[in-house]
Formats: sequence, structure tokens, C-alpha cells
Amino acid sequence: MVRKSVFVAGVIAIVAAVGPMAPAIAAGGTGEVPTVSGPVTGGKGSISLAAPGVDLVPGYVGEEFFVEGTATSYKPVGTLGPDGKWAVEPNGTAPFRTRIVVYRPEQASDFNGTAIVEWLNVTAGFESAPDWGNSHTWMAREGVAWVGVSAQVGGVQGGAATVAGVPAGGLKAADPDRYGTLEHPGDEFSYDIFTQVGRAVAGDAALSPLGDLKPKRVIAAGESQSAFRMVTYINAVHPLAKVFDGFLVHSRSESGAGLGDSGEFSLGGAEMPDIAVIRSDNKTPVLTFQTETDLVELGYLPARQKDTKHFRLWEVAGASHADLYTGRLGFTDTGDGSAERALLDPTTADGGPLACAQPVNTLPAFAVLNAAMSHLERWVRDGTPPPKAPRIETADGALVRDEHDNAKGGIRTPSIDVPLATINGERNQGGSFCGLFGRTIAFDDATLAALYPSQQAYVKAFDRATSKAVRAGYLLPKEADHLRAAARDLPIPQG
Repeated sequence: MVRKSVFVAGVIAIVAAVGPMAPAIAAGGTGEVPTVSGPVTGGKGSISLAAPGVDLVPGYVGEEFFVEGTATSYKPVGTLGPDGKWAVEPNGTAPFRTRIVVYRPEQASDFNGTAIVEWLNVTAGFESAPDWGNSHTWMAREGVAWVGVSAQVGGVQGGAATVAGVPAGGLKAADPDRYGTLEHPGDEFSYDIFTQVGRAVAGDAALSPLGDLKPKRVIAAGESQSAFRMVTYINAVHPLAKVFDGFLVHSRSESGAGLGDSGEFSLGGAEMPDIAVIRSDNKTPVLTFQTETDLVELGYLPARQKDTKHFRLWEVAGASHADLYTGRLGFTDTGDGSAERALLDPTTADGGPLACAQPVNTLPAFAVLNAAMSHLERWVRDGTPPPKAPRIETADGALVRDEHDNAKGGIRTPSIDVPLATINGERNQGGSFCGLFGRTIAFDDATLAALYPSQQAYVKAFDRATSKAVRAGYLLPKEADHLRAAARDLPIPQG
């Protein structure tokens, strides 16, 4: 049926309405359905994944399954051009055995019918789940099932690159007793492995990884390096497989990942064009979510494209590729507003989980991502597209900034429109992946007093900016309420 990278979090890797249901296999698709076994137990007794635990989500269960079968690789048919209209054909097959992680409502009555399948990020040589990490509170509120896929060899068998102090070796080294039987044939097979998991989640496998939940919609998601692979998947594989009903492309670069086993990071391939957009003839909803860092540091600017009936681009002013929420706060966020309170006060910002040289980005970009997820889910469910968003202003390949050095244009949040600090996605200093964590530079007391003559003046302006973002569709009411409450609790120096 029709149904992104460098990211570090905490001590982990930084790493139109849908028409009639199409046949499960389009011409050229492999049609393979994997064997699913589990739930997996043994070893150290817990799921190995750098992400907020399912224990933060009342009423949810966390399970792990092994998925195995025969995967197909692909090769280009002709030249892959910048328009993304890529033709590929099968190139070879290999056996695989990998794992998936499932966080889902325990009761079928709490399930809203949507499953989000995330391509786990492997940049640091082990796996993280950035989109679950950023949006687990929204998924829990809505009753969404989430599935994380160990699609790449780096997550299963490890790579040389890791965050300082974390051993290399992937799942098999992290818990040999639990994961020792896993085998990954290489990243050239990752696309079909992802497809096959999508089919299993949709209900085509003999054993459903969602238990008695019956999904009506299956949405694919990937952040950073995984977003690069989403680009290639949408442009090259999705026209053949037709498994997913929608796509979240979160923090991509200017092109896609390679089709072959292009190395540990798999950031490109000799066959890939320097620049590539999402193909214009795609009829499946795609929402691309970009930060300031992605536009410049990751080079996305020349790949910008116009919104269409099936494509939306959201660029978030002030956001960075990774931030304090993804690196720390999200790991304990239960959705009670404490994360918003911590993010709003720039004086509490520090170097984050990697002890970067400057305070890292504190924009509540996770709240905007929650809105993006909500709009994408509705787009797939009933055909209502997300609101269009203005692009961040640029000139000569750089972002245009205001008198506070905050970006102009783009999706606005109260942290940028009623600022207490300069918050941006510019390169931070320090080792490891600090360059992706952006910066927060708190205003001094004199600046704050000049901007906001009273606490009441600040709160009034903040409320107005928050309400504007909600009306535009860029914040959901729950996070907006948390931000308003945080603003009321935050003292503003008065000279």
C-alpha cells in the first residue's frame, strides 16, 4: 500500500491529499517483505539507542525486533540530474539481519493510526533518533507509533568516528550477546532495507512489529545524514517502492546521499549531482525542515525550491542543526513545560553536552518541529497542506541579520521576535561536533532594560509574538502555553 548528518544528543551521537491507494509494488520495486522476529530480549536487558526513553511517555511500550531477508541495491539509469528525477534499477542482492525499535501506545484505543518510521542517525558510529528525540512529546499526545530503523552498516557494525569517550563498534560491540547475530551487507542496501521495514510496519509481514495496532498512514523521517538519504530515497527509490505516505526531510544538505557504499559517512557519491531538489513530479507529501546551520554550513541554499501542492519548505530563524534541547533537555522532557522554561532564559545556557566554547543554541526549535510534524500528519491524513513559510533572508550566500544579529525572515518564534539574546546557527567553537550546536549570546542588563521598560511590557510583547506564531501554524497551542508561562516567570532586569 501507499503509505539527517551529524547529530549529538547528551552523551550520544550528534549526529495535497493522498490519492487512491496504489499497488504495493510499482514497476521495478523488489516487493520483498522481511521476516520479523521478537520482541528481542537478552544481553544487557535494554534497547541500545541514544534517545529519550519510552519511560517518559505514559501509556507507551518500547520493544525491539529483528528484521531479516534479502535486500536489493540500486544503480543509476543514466545521469542523476539536479532536478531529482532520478531513474535507478536493481544492481544486486544480499542477505541482511538488522533491528528496529518500536515505541507505541500500549492500548489500540490510544493509537491514532499514524506510524512514523525514522531512519536512525549513525554519524558517530552508533545510533541516535533525532526526530523521536525532538518530537516525542507531540507523538505521545497524539497517539503516534514510532519505529526506528537500523538501516545503515555504521549503526549495526560500527564506524571509526565516535563522540569522544564513546567506544566504536555499533550495536554488535555495545551488546554482543543481544546483537551478535546481526549482519549488514553495506549501505548500498540501506534503501531497500528501509523499504522493507516500511512494508512490515504497514502490516505486510507475518509478525507485525506494532502488535495489534493497525496503521492507516506510514510516514518516513530522517534528520541530518539520514535526511540526505531521505532525499535520495524520495527521488530514486520511492517511485519504485511506493511504501510511504509522506516524508519529513529534516536538516538536509544541497544534494543526496550516494546509492553505493560510499564510505562511513555516506554523505554523497560519485553519481550524485552537486545540487539536487526534490523531484517536482513527486505526488507524496514532503515537508523539508531546515535550520540556519543547514542553509550555510551544510550548503542547502542553492537547493532551495518553491512550495508546491506536494512540497513545503520550512526554514526556522535562529535554529541550529543541534541545540540544547537535542543535546540535553529533550532526554528528560515529559512535556510539562520545564524544557521551555529552561530554554527561554539565556543566562542559563552553557556549552552543552560537549562543553563547547560558547553557550549553545537555546531556541525552542523542537516546538516548531512539533508543529511541522502535526501539519505533515494531517496533510497525509486528510489532504490539508501545511502553511507556507517565508524563507530566511539571504544576500551573497549569507544570512541577513537585524540589529541584534538575529536572522531576518523565516519562521519566527517569540525567542527571536521578542529577544533576550542573539540566538543563531553559526559555528560554535570546541571539539567534536560543536560547530553544529549554534550559539546563544545573552543581552546585557542595559540592553534588556532599553528593550523592555517593564516586566509587563516584555510579557505583553511575548504574548503577542506567540499568538502570531500559533495563528500562522508554526507553534502548537500546548508549547505556546508553556512558553507564555515561562515568560511570566522570567524576571527582566530594570536598569
